[in-house]
Amino acid sequence: MTEASHKPDKRILRSKAALKQSLLELMRQKDFASISTTEIVKHADFNRGTFYAHYEHKEALLEDIIHDLLSGLIESFRKPYEEVASFELERFPASAVTLFDHIYANAEVYALMVDQKVMPGFREKMFHALKQTSIEDLIPQLHVVGDHMLDHELLVVYQMHALLGLTFHWIQEGFKQTPAYMAEQLVLILRARPTTVVAKRGSAIDK
Repeated sequence: MTEASHKPDKRILRSKAALKQSLLELMRQKDFASISTTEIVKHADFNRGTFYAHYEHKEALLEDIIHDLLSGLIESFRKPYEEVASFELERFPASAVTLFDHIYANAEVYALMVDQKVMPGFREKMFHALKQTSIEDLIPQLHVVGDHMLDHELLVVYQMHALLGLTFHWIQEGFKQTPAYMAEQLVLILRARPTTVVAKRGSAIDK
């Protein structure tokens, strides 16, 4: 089998890309449940035969979009450590963080997909993808706090919720900061780890 036979057909790639774009544009106007296959192909200026040559139904098209996003998300998450055996957070350079670059490059799609009213469950898919990747790829040094050992899975759950909380805030605020700024702040947050927190005067604790 020749090398050329392994390459995806460019016409197929273009057709799929157009169908994905068509669905995303329609999802900005209405709920996914109310979008028909006919609307998707008409919006893409295709016929139903072209659609069914690639997808069994509209749900398969949506899953393809989600798969693309999550694959890119995982790839960007892995980028900082893909060529190293270990790393120290204290020396971790912000320039190595590419997750925010990936999200910013797909800003419109992420802004749409993380909207719970538009795409319920997508945030959970992001969390589970990153959690599973972290558990499978990274082995942190075991830490003992007092007489207790930190639970690795719970640590990852905490870290991924924190990372995604920061990410969702950035998306919902309309990408006010640059990806480079977000990467820098993430690294600073990882390094901070304050051991003492002071309650402000007039806070709820004083009332």
